[in-house]
Amino acid sequence: MPTPPAIAIHADTRNADLGPAVLRQTLSRQLARLAAGFADRPVRFGELIDVLQLRGYNAVLLFLALPFITPVPLPGFSTFFGIVIALLGLRMALAQSPWVPECLRARELPPRVSPKLLLLTSRLTRRLEKLLRPRWLYPEFPGALQRASGVLIVACGCLLLLPLPVPFSNAFPALTIVLLAAAGLERDGLVFILGCGQFLLCLGFFGFLILGGSEVWQRFTG
Repeated sequence: MPTPPAIAIHADTRNADLGPAVLRQTLSRQLARLAAGFADRPVRFGELIDVLQLRGYNAVLLFLALPFITPVPLPGFSTFFGIVIALLGLRMALAQSPWVPECLRARELPPRVSPKLLLLTSRLTRRLEKLLRPRWLYPEFPGALQRASGVLIVACGCLLLLPLPVPFSNAFPALTIVLLAAAGLERDGLVFILGCGQFLLCLGFFGFLILGGSEVWQRFTG
């Protein structure tokens, strides 16, 4: 059976024609329902995108980044997810409707993995939902702050692409993406500022890795 064509993800769901039942559900509850629905079969990545896009692409970014907030890096998954995150961030920075190419949409997630990822994301999202609310300039300047978030998310997506067997090498960029996406989801300026601060910590972490690696290299070659 041919795979359905890739579709754009609407950046602002307020103007979309959404079913009232979907809008009444919280994102965490929707993710939990998806986990139950996809428990017994392989899931194409595009299927998840099609459902999560109803919440806007910040919901997609949360799903992609939350599982990587762990000390142990996940090189196989982080490379694929990093590509998608960087693509979504780029289109966000350009104020365009995000789009996922067909070659990525057709990728299948193993049946044992996708429900666990969805349940983990659902639990973490439930905690975020209790803290988020519109505040601190984000409701007044959503477009500008979304574009700024997009630039930082592109950088963090590229960092996730790096197959580094170093503890926290996934966690630092993933946490930045989560904070920025969560801020966009509820237009929370305070969380946006926290995301920018986390991005600086992320740059410091990778800068330390680069300096440390070059120093070790000089000792071996000196």
